[in-house]
Amino acid sequence: MSADTAWAALREPGNAPKLFAPVLTGGSMNGDIRTAHFANGMVVEERIVDIDDERRRIAYTAVKGTPMTHHNASMQIIDDGPERCRFVWITDVLPNEIAAAIEPLVDQGSLALKKNLERGISL
Repeated sequence: MSADTAWAALREPGNAPKLFAPVLTGGSMNGDIRTAHFANGMVVEERIVDIDDERRRIAYTAVKGTPMTHHNASMQIIDDGPERCRFVWITDVLPNEIAAAIEPLVDQGSLALKKNLERGISL
């Protein structure tokens, strides 16, 4: 899949429930706040900080619904040749002990995104 095609889907924050299914089971947008419903029952409100079309990068921070004292993350699509791209997801959290609980969600979400984009989900 081309980087442009993948970015067109990822750059719309409201697409997250479909892009990251089944890790996410639902969600909504209200202004710059995205509410994400996770399969494990967690509901998190995230503020969209930036959508950078030139870098194909979206940045967000969790603002409600988590035990974290700090969270910021970015997702980026990088061109990797004709009809190929890479997905880079960077997440920083505090306290450090929470990282062990967040890492599996990032891994599962990354795999879900790959599968959903490859099968051509309709957005």
